[in-house]
Amino acid sequence: MSATATFTVSGMTCGHCVASVKEEVSEIPGVQAVEVDLESGRLVVVAPDPVDPALVRAAVDEAGYTLDAADEVTTP
Repeated sequence: MSATATFTVSGMTCGHCVASVKEEVSEIPGVQAVEVDLESGRLVVVAPDPVDPALVRAAVDEAGYTLDAADEVTTP
């Protein structure tokens, strides 16, 4: 069982931006997978338990971008 959280990131303009966000978010303890879509700014985080949005925000800030909001959190 895992929890999936979807966020929107603004400020990304290229593949390097995507890689930076993925790298920082992947370092959050417990995160199993990170997907980032440059075009939409969508960030999907998968972990065994729900991830604290404050940790995601801090990781995105560290990468140099802005986390707009959590769009949805699902736990199948």
